[in-house]
Amino acid sequence: MFNMFDIMGKVKDFQARLIQAKQDLVHITHTAEAGAGMIKVTVNGVKQVLKIEVDKDLFSKEDNQVVIDLITAATNKALSEVDELVKQALKKATEGVLPNIPGLDLFNGLL
Repeated sequence: MFNMFDIMGKVKDFQARLIQAKQDLVHITHTAEAGAGMIKVTVNGVKQVLKIEVDKDLFSKEDNQVVIDLITAATNKALSEVDELVKQALKKATEGVLPNIPGLDLFNGLL
């Protein structure tokens, strides 16, 4: 039989796990590169840029726009790819709390 108190307890457990998982996103990191590895950008799960590495050979070039374009490309790639890691971490942190309901995406809009 349907037990509303049981469902409410599971929802509260889910919320608590989700809050903890979101706090842990700062520890998920991903590094992407552009220009055959000349530019590397590391981001975390809350979409903060942690580190930018630039190959020293790029600084000998006169065209700074190339460096800017490569940094932009690596940053966008890292931010895009970290989204999947974040989704996996959130699903893992909350798995088994609520039943699998087809079509219900509880993580939609979190990223």
